[in-house]
Amino acid sequence: MNNEIRVAIQGGLSSFHDLAARNYFLNNDLNILECRTFRQVCTELQNCRADLALMAIENTLVGSILPNYSLLQEYPFYIIGETYLHIEQHLMAIPGQTIYDITSVRSHPMALLQCSDFLEKYPHLRLIETFDTADSAREIKTQKLRGVAAIASNEAAKRYNLQIIAPDIENIKQNYSRFLILSRQENNNDEMGNKASVSFHLKHQVGALADALTVFKTFSINLTLIHSVPLPGRPQEYAFHADLEWDDRDKFHSAIEKIKHISYELQILGVYNSGIKPYDNSYSQPA
Repeated sequence: MNNEIRVAIQGGLSSFHDLAARNYFLNNDLNILECRTFRQVCTELQNCRADLALMAIENTLVGSILPNYSLLQEYPFYIIGETYLHIEQHLMAIPGQTIYDITSVRSHPMALLQCSDFLEKYPHLRLIETFDTADSAREIKTQKLRGVAAIASNEAAKRYNLQIIAPDIENIKQNYSRFLILSRQENNNDEMGNKASVSFHLKHQVGALADALTVFKTFSINLTLIHSVPLPGRPQEYAFHADLEWDDRDKFHSAIEKIKHISYELQILGVYNSGIKPYDNSYSQPA
């Protein structure tokens, strides 16, 4: 019997999405479906070419990835889990070179942003945005590009036999990303969850958001995130996306019932177990 799980990710093997998937689905056989864009990730899941999808949603350095929240509004998926990954960025190139031999650096735009402090010290470097960190490393290896470096994971350096010429170049060391696990079906074990992601539209009246926040406070619901997402084709209208955590599941249900009366188009995007946050330096990404 084949228990292999097909997981769609943005990026290639040894990318941070790949590492996060293997971290979350530990001890499972995975078939990683590599996608160039987050929309392609959603398409693979929607068309049943993937069983599940894993998508980055926020990073401690660059904040929320707002286009991905729009994809959550657009596609009828459920969030069934989350995982956090410590992000350690390394500058790598074909062996035998130093940073002064390098003229250009390739990586995903988010990775370049996460390493902006380091890169500003070397103004001679030309920054080139690509669709993936690990694929940038692969291109350097396969095309034998000297004078070109990539910013990617330690695993990418090992996979493509590149030399790390500057390790740990992220702006802050407590750098982690949060990834969502997406499914076409609701979580079968959602009654065991302690976290939910919800989306709701508030009525256009003074104090509507304050009223919603008061409801969550009244029922001891912790808001770990809240922000607005523009609604396509509906100028000046926004949906509020909120992540909620609780100790008492009944209070969550009561709060949701109250919110229904002061909002419209309320949608529970998923109920799941909160992931472990790597706040301290003792956390490291999987080998």
